[in-house]
Amino acid sequence: MLKKEALLLIPNVLKVFLENGQIKSFTFDGRTTVKDVMVTLQDRLSLRHIEHFALVLEYSSPEQSHRFLLLQDKQPLAHVVQRTHYHGMRCLFRVSFFPKDPVELLRQDPAAFEYLYIQVG
Repeated sequence: MLKKEALLLIPNVLKVFLENGQIKSFTFDGRTTVKDVMVTLQDRLSLRHIEHFALVLEYSSPEQSHRFLLLQDKQPLAHVVQRTHYHGMRCLFRVSFFPKDPVELLRQDPAAFEYLYIQVG
């Protein structure tokens, strides 16, 4: 039995967990890539600059508490899901690197700055 946070509960639907507690669901096929989901998230979250963010897989292992696996833009979602058979694995939309000048990000894209702030605050 899968946990409620499992990567896939419905075939070909990926749940992406956001830092604000929301969950966004994405249907995918063999051609859908990580970048496609990122572009859709950019639109849904009204972000102008997503270069600081990425999709990551989070999972727990017996040896270590939490591990994160950064997904590459060109990876097909179907391939990502096929390769991963961890119970309790979640897909997160997270900061992948901190901006050199957070104040500049605030000026250019307040929504992206707020999302960043939620993760580091």
